[in-house]
Amino acid sequence: MPNTRLEAEATVDLKEACVRAAREVIAEHGIEQLSLREVSRKLGVSHQAPYKHYPSRDHLLAEVMRRCFQDFTVALDARPRHADPVADLESLGRQYLAYAAAHALEYRLMFGTPWPEGADHPELAHDALHAFDVLRGVLRRLYGGGEAQRAQVDRHAMFIWSTVHGLASIRQACAMEHLQLAPGVDPDQIATHALHMIERALRANR
Repeated sequence: MPNTRLEAEATVDLKEACVRAAREVIAEHGIEQLSLREVSRKLGVSHQAPYKHYPSRDHLLAEVMRRCFQDFTVALDARPRHADPVADLESLGRQYLAYAAAHALEYRLMFGTPWPEGADHPELAHDALHAFDVLRGVLRRLYGGGEAQRAQVDRHAMFIWSTVHGLASIRQACAMEHLQLAPGVDPDQIATHALHMIERALRANR
């Protein structure tokens, strides 16, 4: 008789192995080289094996990106918490920058890679929204969570995200090394200044 338990475990193992192999392919060769054929070659399985779990390369990429957003959200939730929501926003910003610096590949996958079709990958959109809602949640403590405050919260959320994302991207590109900045102006000081400017803007609009 076939051992259905072992078959189920093998199925799960292959599904997870495909995700790990896909991340390795992207890290080693770039996202352009990601394909189910390359994943199967790396795993030493038949070319058809990954199709049991991922109908296309885009489905596998969506799952890899979804895992990145999940890890990102866990990291944001692990920040030091503060009763003052403005102080909590600064903590959130620092955690965001720390994650981007420590997980450059994952950060590029989340925010520097064209998404597969969202309609075909609702799980990816759900986890990306969850990450954004961490920021919204702190802002609702400042402005309220009612329908009347929804637009204000979203505008401020996009302002904060754009600022912190821009700084994270500049730091990843090492562009600041070539800007001939004044002595004593280092990445940490710039991050502190940017976060304090966000704080000033938010306090002025409370």
